[in-house]
Amino acid sequence: MRAIFHADREWGIGKGNDLMFRLPLDMKFFRETTAGKVVVMGLNTLRSFPGGKPLKGRTNIVLCPDDVEEDVITVHSLDELLAQVKQYPADDVFVIGGASVYRLLIPYCTQVLVTRVDAVGGADTFVPDLDADGNFELVQKSAPVSDNGYTIFFCTYENKAPKPF
Repeated sequence: MRAIFHADREWGIGKGNDLMFRLPLDMKFFRETTAGKVVVMGLNTLRSFPGGKPLKGRTNIVLCPDDVEEDVITVHSLDELLAQVKQYPADDVFVIGGASVYRLLIPYCTQVLVTRVDAVGGADTFVPDLDADGNFELVQKSAPVSDNGYTIFFCTYENKAPKPF
């Protein structure tokens, strides 16, 4: 299982249940990386999509207490989620938010794909600082790229000790 998100300098990922930045190159990277794959999210992330509808061309798994719309697989607990994702190749499963789902599942991820934005976005939602986490190692960082007026870096972190499931 892997995670994917963009984060500002302070590891902020969102503001007001929305993204802080409109980054076309980052969105293209997200679409291409997750196309045809499995995406795991919480209910607020699902609701933040256009029309509150699941992402097309992907298997959408939503972790939440109640069943939601018919076009997603709803799981109600961590154990149920981990049992569900075991049915897919590990590299085809992407955690896509929100913050509580990232905090819960990043320890199980073997890899985290982070688009780092060289700015502070005034976030109200944060993920753990992977640079400060001894289990994670930055193994790849792109050259700086300009995206809609921001400098971004495509980064790959490896988890040296992922939790088994």
